[in-house]
Amino acid sequence: MELLKSKSYTHTKSTDTFWLVAGIILVAFNLRPAITSLGPLVGMIQKDVGLAHWSAGLLMSLPLLVFSIMSPIVPKIANRLTNELTLLAGLFLLLIGIGLRFIPMTFFLFTGTLFVGVGIAVGNVLLPAVAKEKFPQKFGLMTSVYSTSMGLFASFASGVSVPLAVGMDLGWQGALIVWGIPVVFAILVWAFIFKNNHGSLSEKKRMGSNSSQMWRSPLAWQIAIFMGLQSFLFYVTISWLPEILHSHGMSMETAGWMLSISQLVGLPFSFFIPVIAGRLQSQKWIAMILSMCSIIGFGGLLFGSSYPILILSIIFIGIALGGIFPLSLTYIGLRTKNARQAAELSGMAQSSGYILAAVGPFFIGLLFDKTHVWTVPLSALILISVVVMVFGMLSGRNRYI
Repeated sequence: MELLKSKSYTHTKSTDTFWLVAGIILVAFNLRPAITSLGPLVGMIQKDVGLAHWSAGLLMSLPLLVFSIMSPIVPKIANRLTNELTLLAGLFLLLIGIGLRFIPMTFFLFTGTLFVGVGIAVGNVLLPAVAKEKFPQKFGLMTSVYSTSMGLFASFASGVSVPLAVGMDLGWQGALIVWGIPVVFAILVWAFIFKNNHGSLSEKKRMGSNSSQMWRSPLAWQIAIFMGLQSFLFYVTISWLPEILHSHGMSMETAGWMLSISQLVGLPFSFFIPVIAGRLQSQKWIAMILSMCSIIGFGGLLFGSSYPILILSIIFIGIALGGIFPLSLTYIGLRTKNARQAAELSGMAQSSGYILAAVGPFFIGLLFDKTHVWTVPLSALILISVVVMVFGMLSGRNRYI
């Protein structure tokens, strides 16, 4: 009888683990496509709705502004509702936002993007905390799994946006609403997890609320600035890389696929960087090497014009962005001692960090509107990459918050 009970317990535990991993991956799938699918379509949206470059940049920045506002609030909501229910609510808001953007009017386009930002913010903050809580001994591996999942769907969304809109004649509205499908699957899985969860109350107590001490920690601020500036580079890239490549003579469809390729190139680095980082006491050299790739990549776009140089630049940018983002997520786990601290640092770092990131697409779009060339914006991106290196190396020192 005891043996049967033991087998039943093991089976239940393994089943719960399977659904939890599946749920984490599905949430990760949905944390980028609603945003990355916009970049290749922004030209169509501008013509159809009538947006200037600065307002299109603001549209891309809006989710990041929402991230900065919502990130410190999410752990408090999860403390009251549990992680499972909070994630489920975030997914519903994401689905509503994707649906609203189907209406080709400026109000619904911005309102839908606002809802998209709220939904994604929930997943952004809670996934590191869930991984730290449920898989404390395999945090690096779980970070690799969900950050790679994010990168995979982000690159896929960038690549197929124009073919969906033009090739399949769905228009930009149809190309955007397609990304509601994986959200529905994620909702179903997390509804199942929430229904069958038995540890919510204890997790709520351990989660706690944001600590004011986190906001006074120099190391926490170094991680926040690192996360914010790498996000600055990422969202500027997905917003304006197709336009930059188009200015070099590429068609918009090819430029969209180049953006997709840049993200696909980063996938192996997205997977292996957290695993490698988790095995090292200091991650300073990882941050330095990845930042150098960013400097070389944007430098190639600035000084090169031939296709081989452009493609090589895209590869370097892909390596940098593919590795730096999961490194910033890994810092959240490596620089904290428990799941509560991880949630606090995740909320704090993403709140302050995304304020910096939100400036990116708008600022770069404004620079282009003022200069009508990409020289100044690309020079700014190279400078930002240098600053990313500095704060990445500071964050990579072997110490705890």
